[in-house]
Amino acid sequence: MSSQPLHALWEASASQPFQPTVGKDTQFSVGFFLLLGAIILAGLFGLNLNFKNLPILALPASLAFGFGAVYMICAVGVRLKMATNGPMFAAVTSSARQILLLLRCISFAKKANVRISDKGLRFSTEDGSVMEAFVFLEAGMFSSYKYSPPSAVSSQDDESEPPLFEVNLISLLETLNIFSISDPSTSKRPGEYDSFAAHRLNRHAGINAFSNQAHAGACSFTYDGEGSPLSINMTEAGVTTTCDLTTYEAASVEEIPFNRDNIELRAVMRSHYLLDAIAEMSSMNPTELSVQAFPTPRQGANLLFSASGALGSTTVDFTAHTDSETPVLESFSCSTRTNGIFKFSLIKAAQRATASSNKVSLRLDDEGVLCMQFLVEVDAGGAGNGVVFVEFRIVPLVGGEAEEGSHSSDD
Repeated sequence: MSSQPLHALWEASASQPFQPTVGKDTQFSVGFFLLLGAIILAGLFGLNLNFKNLPILALPASLAFGFGAVYMICAVGVRLKMATNGPMFAAVTSSARQILLLLRCISFAKKANVRISDKGLRFSTEDGSVMEAFVFLEAGMFSSYKYSPPSAVSSQDDESEPPLFEVNLISLLETLNIFSISDPSTSKRPGEYDSFAAHRLNRHAGINAFSNQAHAGACSFTYDGEGSPLSINMTEAGVTTTCDLTTYEAASVEEIPFNRDNIELRAVMRSHYLLDAIAEMSSMNPTELSVQAFPTPRQGANLLFSASGALGSTTVDFTAHTDSETPVLESFSCSTRTNGIFKFSLIKAAQRATASSNKVSLRLDDEGVLCMQFLVEVDAGGAGNGVVFVEFRIVPLVGGEAEEGSHSSDD
């Protein structure tokens, strides 16, 4: 008998874990084919009953049946164990209203792509590859967040791709809306949204639009993997609501490219200034919006928004240098004269995000792509920092898409 202590034996065995000849992921397939081979061999032996076929057909059939049955039993046990380990993704929050209002910021499309990672949830929507919007919900926003990444396809793969799927955004918003009856905008249809109502609520009511008042319930999200639904379970005041949203394969995974290393225009302002400008230009029923920026003030302005429509034309000026303690443009950077023309309907699609945010950052890259990043304040919970960014990317009109008259607004 070995004189080595028992504890040392345990440590030595732990350094050399047992590796089965047939991996756990392939045991079911191996067991199935062994049983299938056993049935075929047994059938052939039954058609030719003689002693010569005993070692050729009967013995292999018995061995295949025995090993196949063992592998099948082991595979079923592994699958049952995996099922009891819980879903691939599970998160719980007591502030479902915050998630609802954040997702409403990008609700210009009917469907949204969802990407799950260990850092959080990323929702994205698009409009004909000319506009995209993103909102990232950090794991710290949830009181509980658990993500178990799927196993790699082969042992050579370091990491598997995070799950990406598509859901019906309208159904998701309606589900979360059950938990937000007191939201003043829930009784209105999307087309009847009053962009100034949320702004007046933020500015004059003395509370944050995302304040979680009188909502002590819990909302949980679960996802079991590819092909499974996104399950939402909400519990409030003893009432439990469960909804399973069908998931689809993401139609598009390519994003509108934006060159962050070559920015020609960068401006930061309070969101309500941009909201007022959009509302003023909307009264002219324009089809296009011209954005122009100058390194030095041109006619007293560094940044100009101009639009014209059937009812007239309007220009909104923003100045970076002013004697006021609260300048309109809190930050402005433009090395050379920059301009871009965009569909006004795409700019207006960000109106809800503008109304819900505190600040907005406008950026134009060297290709003319407009990036609007909105800073939204939320209730800080868990490890969250109380800030969420909603980002819009809009492709400019080029060539014959833009009218010639929209280029001369600075003359």
